[in-house]
Amino acid sequence: MRRIALLGLGTMGAGMASNWLAKGFELTVWNRTRAKAEPFAAKGARVADTPREAAADADLIVAMVSDDEASRAVWLGADGALAGAKPGAIAAEASTLSPDWVRELAAAALVQGLSFLDMPVGGSRDAAEGGNLVLFVGGDAETLEKVRPALEAISSAIHHLGGTAAGATWKLINNMMVAVQMAGAAEGLALAEKAGIDRRQAADIIANSGLASRVVKSKMPRMGALDFDNADFALRHMAKDLRYAQALAGELGMTPEMLKVAGGRYEAAEAKGLGDSDYAAVLHAVRE
Repeated sequence: MRRIALLGLGTMGAGMASNWLAKGFELTVWNRTRAKAEPFAAKGARVADTPREAAADADLIVAMVSDDEASRAVWLGADGALAGAKPGAIAAEASTLSPDWVRELAAAALVQGLSFLDMPVGGSRDAAEGGNLVLFVGGDAETLEKVRPALEAISSAIHHLGGTAAGATWKLINNMMVAVQMAGAAEGLALAEKAGIDRRQAADIIANSGLASRVVKSKMPRMGALDFDNADFALRHMAKDLRYAQALAGELGMTPEMLKVAGGRYEAAEAKGLGDSDYAAVLHAVRE
C-alpha cells in the first residue's frame, strides 16, 4: 500500500499529503482548485486533472472534502475516483459525512471491486501538519490492517469502532460534544463581558481553570482577542456537522437538547457571514 491517491487539499488534506510525501509514499493529488495542488508537485507528488485520473493505479484512495455533496462528486460519475480505481484497491473516506451517504458509498465501492473504510479524523491544523491526527475507522478489520502503515504515517491514534459508517457516526458525536463545549464557553465569556469583566482576562481565567477541556483551552486566545482568521477548522464545517448530527439523532429517536441549542448558535454565526472563520467565532452569535 505504497501508492496513495488523495482527493482534497484543504487544511486536513494538505497536512496528510505533506506527511505521506515526507515519509516516502508515492502520492498523487487532486484538488478542485488546481492551484492548491501545485505546491505538492514540488515535493514529489503527481498532480491529476480529475479524481478518476488520480485513482488510477493507486493502492489506497483517500478523500478529504467538505460534505456529502462534495464526496459524491469526487467518487461517482465518469470522472469520479471509483471509475478509475483498479479492482482490489482500498477506498477510504476521511471527510466528516452523514452515515447514510457513507453506507451508500461503501456499497458503490464494493460493486467496483474495492474494499472500503470510513476514517474521519480528529485534530486541528497542527495535528494534521505534525502527522498526529486521530482516526475514527469503520469497516473490516482486515482491510484496516492492510493500510495501517499508511494511516500510521499521518496519525497518532487509530480507533477501529466497528463496521461501515461506525467511524462516520462517532465523528458526528465527537464534533457535537466539541461544539457544545465551545458554545457554552462562548456564552460564559459573553456574559462576563456584559457584566464588565475584561474579555481577555476572562478568557485567560477559563483557559487556566478546571473549566477548560483541551479544545476549549486551545480556543480561548482566539476568543479573547476576537481573532478568528486563518481558521484551524471553519465554522461552516462545524455548522454542517451539527446538521448531520441532528439528522442522525432523529433517525435514532433522540432529540438532544444541547445539540439543538449549539446548532442554532453555529447557524446564527454562519448567517452573520462567519462561515470561513474559525469555529471559535461562534462567540459572535452570543456576544451582541
